[in-house]
Amino acid sequence: MRLTRRGLMLGAAASLSACASGPTLAQATGQPLAETAQGKVRGLLQANGVTAFKGMRYATATRFMPPTTPPGWTGIKDMFDYGDQSPQARTSLAHAGTAMSDDCLRINVWTPGLDGGRRPVMLWFHGGGFEAGSGSASLYDGTRMARRGDVVVATINHRLNVFGHCYLGGVLGDEFAQSGNAGYLDLIAAMKWVRTNIASFGGDPNNVMIYGQSGGGRKVSLCYAGREAQGLFHKGVVQSGSHLKVQTPERANGLTEALLTELGIAKADARKLQTIDIETLSTAQRKVIAAAGARFSPMLDGVSFTAHPFLPDAPAISNQLPMMLGTTRTELTNQMGREPGIFDMNEAQAKERLKSFIDEKDIDEAFRNFQASRPQANASEVFFTIVSARGYCRDQTIMAEQRVKAGGRGKTYVYRLMWRQPVEGGRRVSQHSLCLPFMFDNVAAGENMTGPDTEATRAMVDNMANSWIAFARTGDPNNASVPKWEPYDLVRRNTMMFDVPSETVDDPHKAEREFMAHYPSQQDGGNALHRQAMD
Repeated sequence: MRLTRRGLMLGAAASLSACASGPTLAQATGQPLAETAQGKVRGLLQANGVTAFKGMRYATATRFMPPTTPPGWTGIKDMFDYGDQSPQARTSLAHAGTAMSDDCLRINVWTPGLDGGRRPVMLWFHGGGFEAGSGSASLYDGTRMARRGDVVVATINHRLNVFGHCYLGGVLGDEFAQSGNAGYLDLIAAMKWVRTNIASFGGDPNNVMIYGQSGGGRKVSLCYAGREAQGLFHKGVVQSGSHLKVQTPERANGLTEALLTELGIAKADARKLQTIDIETLSTAQRKVIAAAGARFSPMLDGVSFTAHPFLPDAPAISNQLPMMLGTTRTELTNQMGREPGIFDMNEAQAKERLKSFIDEKDIDEAFRNFQASRPQANASEVFFTIVSARGYCRDQTIMAEQRVKAGGRGKTYVYRLMWRQPVEGGRRVSQHSLCLPFMFDNVAAGENMTGPDTEATRAMVDNMANSWIAFARTGDPNNASVPKWEPYDLVRRNTMMFDVPSETVDDPHKAEREFMAHYPSQQDGGNALHRQAMD
């Protein structure tokens, strides 16, 4: 609890100082002002003394092209509402009621004080793969974390799916060489905006942590490997999203050619894709990915990425940077949990389903190994533990191992979220995304996963939020809320097991790890195994 109290005291002092000193406050309204490279912006002071600036433009996007510096303005812009999000299906991952546009490059900032405080900066990349999601989700609201840790929190929107990753270099040449990674280049533009402007919001441009969950973790992974990202961030957290390989030019070009065929556009006329309406292009991409079994995503373009991010090796260009990474115990109870009867399987049914994930000859051994760690678990829970290990934990382990093998000064810290969520009788165990309400200190926005606020959820928030804040501040997640946490190595494999209480364990579930070590990354097949099973 010491870190929380310190954050509260420092944040309160910073907020009082900002309110008293006044150079960044609009005297007429009492609302805070900040100066960006493009012009002045006005935020909204929250009840806890944190100021929110929402929907600021960090770059301008022309379809399929790299982002450019946004235009300036005179006067003051009110930044009270979230900005546009990337075009996508209107699912729960999209922000309800927010407009969609592929010129959607917006950043939201929460700060405890506009006082030159040079606080650690936590820059969040949202989940949803490379195809969906928004930085405006209620779970990502940075108000409570900014106050808790005396940090500056930022979230962004950027281009996704076909709008962010349609490779046109193969049909239109060098002018479009980076079109397959436009969404990744948006991340770079956001980090550059932070470097230029965040000091005006009380943040330290020389102490930036990028972090993300699921697709957001994949984006963090890419930044460790991408040339353009180097020097723009200083540490990162990969949550349930280790991204080891990107698409080949051949596969990316195949998706583009299929898209042109679907729309009846000749290769020579591919520029028409830049002006076709959003709905028509979105509908066509959905048909293409359904037929191809692949999605528009980052690729080896020979510019941003000349090699896969973490296979066959970890990127040497970032091995001086610390990293924290981990997974939940049963990730796929989220994505696969909607399938009828999947929580009520007997052993024979569970083993039949496992044929889509591991070799049939290995199924009996896998069942024995994974049930041994939870003898009382029913067949469905054993199934979910196995497929989550195959689909998430295996890649996380590979990433951690690759970083250790690469050497360098950057330490690697590994965690596993073990807390059993009480909703639905506990049958989802520890699902994908369960980390979010805890490490964002937003349990009220995640009650569908955590249940209502309890002593246990408060303990989980202290454990996880304080660890993320400590890592943002120093590159070391150790703090008074958790036991001693050692960097990962190939001997001890020390891992933080987030639970009530949390504990650190050397090589947890060793037999499970050794079993999965016989399998390559699921990304060697080009598409996530759980998606292949469900598509």
